[in-house]
Amino acid sequence: MGPEEFILLGDALWLDFVNSACGRTPSPPDLLPDAAAFARWCALEHLDAAAEPAPFDQVLEFRARLVELAAAMRESRQPPPGAIAALNEQLGRNAGTQRLTRVGGEWQLGFAPTRPPAALEAIARSAAASLADGRSVVRRCAGQSCSLFFIDDSPTESRRWCDVDICGRHAPVERRRGLRR
Repeated sequence: MGPEEFILLGDALWLDFVNSACGRTPSPPDLLPDAAAFARWCALEHLDAAAEPAPFDQVLEFRARLVELAAAMRESRQPPPGAIAALNEQLGRNAGTQRLTRVGGEWQLGFAPTRPPAALEAIARSAAASLADGRSVVRRCAGQSCSLFFIDDSPTESRRWCDVDICGRHAPVERRRGLRR
């Protein structure tokens, strides 16, 4: 299958991963039903699925934890402890060193990994960056049957749809008709 097999509208790697369990229908199919589908998703996201040491059932368990994290962030709740533990487990897998570098005339201490991250490590890094950034606003699409998550980085934090052309195209008509909640 091609790129149309997956919906990559989350504006963050980890939400694209989460969205593989969500969709635009009331009961969306799991877009990662097997390890081969995960490998295709990784290739589309430019990740090395072959370097991923976790068995596929652990990949799905990690995704379930990130779905919980996305829901908590959407509702401005504290992240579930299980999600944090899963993130920390993945983040702790990549060995490396601390490195001092000069950036913009100032010294900064940073982590330099010794190898490229495996797929779940890269996804965990993306989720951790969103969680650590106090300005990240996670939303769920307001489309009638859509359950996709996305980062709302609009200036007024008023984005409502994962894709206005697909999920938001009927909103103006519904508003005129008074059918909106």
